[in-house]
Amino acid sequence: MSVRSLVFAASAVTLLLGGCASGPGLISDLNAGLPGATAETSPPVRAAVADNRPVPIMTASTAPGAWGPPIVTPAVIQSETVADPDGPYRLDTGDRLRVFVYGQPSLSRLYIVDHEGRIAVPLIGNVRARGRTTNQLQAAIRARLGTQFVKDPQVTVDIQQNRPFFILGEVRNAGQFPYVSGMTVETAVAIAGGYTERASQRSFRITRRTDGLIRELEVPGDALVRPGDTVYVFERYF
Repeated sequence: MSVRSLVFAASAVTLLLGGCASGPGLISDLNAGLPGATAETSPPVRAAVADNRPVPIMTASTAPGAWGPPIVTPAVIQSETVADPDGPYRLDTGDRLRVFVYGQPSLSRLYIVDHEGRIAVPLIGNVRARGRTTNQLQAAIRARLGTQFVKDPQVTVDIQQNRPFFILGEVRNAGQFPYVSGMTVETAVAIAGGYTERASQRSFRITRRTDGLIRELEVPGDALVRPGDTVYVFERYF
C-alpha cells in the first residue's frame, strides 16, 4: 500500500471519529452522566464537581437522548380527619339554656338543667335534658307543646352558658369554675391560679361522664377539657 493510501485512510478515520464525538444525542451526550466522564466534557458533571456534590449517574430512566424523557411519579398526600370521640355536646346538670317559642313570650325564658337532668317548662312540666343535644331537646319540647297547647310551635334551644368544670390536686385555688370554650388542661390550671411548688406538669387526669358512664383519662397538658369535667393535677415526687 502506498503512502498516499495510508494518509487517506487515516484522514477518513479521523473525520468519522470526530463526527461521532460531536453529533447530538450520540456518544458524547450519552457519556455525559456516566461514571468516568470528565468535567471538561460534561456540563452536569462539571457543575457537580464545582459545588462538591455527588456526580450524577445517567440511567435508562433518565437519559434524554437515548431512552426518552424521564418518568415522574407524583407524590400523593393523604389527609386524615380526626372526629371528636365524644360526639356532639350532650346536656347535663348545670347547663343554662335559652328556650325561645315563637309567639309565646311566657314560654321563652332561661332554664337551668337541675340535678335530675330536667328543665321545668310551663304547660308541659318537666322535660328531660340530660344526655340530649340541643336539637333533640327542642324536638321534644315542640312535640309536647304541639299535642294540645300550641299549634305548630316553633322552638329554638341554645346554650347560654355551659356547666362548670372542676379542678383538684396541686393547684393554688382548687374548686369549681365557669367553663371557657376551647379550654385545655393548662388553661384550667391557669384559671385555678397556677401550679403549686409540688405539682407535676407532665401528666394529668380527667374524669368525664359520657352517656351515664364515668371515665378516667390520663392526658397531657394540651388535652381539651369539656364542660363538667374534673381535672386532677398530680403531685411531683422528685
